[in-house]
Amino acid sequence: MKIYPHILQGTLLISLSILLTRCVSHDLYREGEEIAARAGLISEKINTPSFPIAAWQRITPPVHSLRVYLEGDGFAWKSRTQPSDNPTPHNPVGLLLAAADNRENVLYLARPCQFIGPPLPATCSVNLWTSDRFSPAVVEAMNEALNHVVQRYPGVKLDLVGYSGGGNIAALLAATRDDVRSLRTVAGNLDVAYVNEIHRVTPMPTALSAINSASAFRRLPQVHYSGGADDTVPPAVARRFQQAVGGRCVQIETIDGMTHGSDWAAVWPQLLAKGLPDC
Repeated sequence: MKIYPHILQGTLLISLSILLTRCVSHDLYREGEEIAARAGLISEKINTPSFPIAAWQRITPPVHSLRVYLEGDGFAWKSRTQPSDNPTPHNPVGLLLAAADNRENVLYLARPCQFIGPPLPATCSVNLWTSDRFSPAVVEAMNEALNHVVQRYPGVKLDLVGYSGGGNIAALLAATRDDVRSLRTVAGNLDVAYVNEIHRVTPMPTALSAINSASAFRRLPQVHYSGGADDTVPPAVARRFQQAVGGRCVQIETIDGMTHGSDWAAVWPQLLAKGLPDC
């Protein structure tokens, strides 16, 4: 059988790409495990009916309240036009925030298919971390993952924290659940259409956006933190959300010098200590 050099070269490049992807994935997973282990967080994979959700938790019964962290969008895109093969974050800010929280009961939820595999299961299609990352199906899967944990602790109250796109998911969950008592976001994408417009990217027709449910948050104690140097989700996003919600329960704060991917975990204990608005 004749082997053509260009075919052989292409095959070798594809094989090398797969190998490098697997190596990077393993490194990212190991980094996540190490961050969690240092904070005493125990791993769990939650299989929702749609796709798997990775979780880490530190819970000591009896559980009356639980602080829940939701990760950002992760490594969704390699470039403006090329989606990632694996959404696991290279800088897991949401996980780092959870690890920096010394509260007794903490739960961290990754976004769909982050920290899963490799290889990723067939249900982990690329649209879940690109065009459909805020779709009703994704939001429902995150809600199912949260229910999976919460059902173990009847009567528990939730304090939700979301980073970046996880801030939008956290807010959307808070708008529909009756067990959420507070909401915090860090660089939260609370106005999806506005952020897409800023970056001149393709609109996401299926995306749910927290700002469109503004009236649901009027009586919920909440704080939204923005980075003064964040050009990914700038402070204007939180200001627009505050104006849409109105009332005295919503508070915003801009942290000077912080970018979207800054070391938010380093300042997180001090931000938590400030507490929530008095509604």
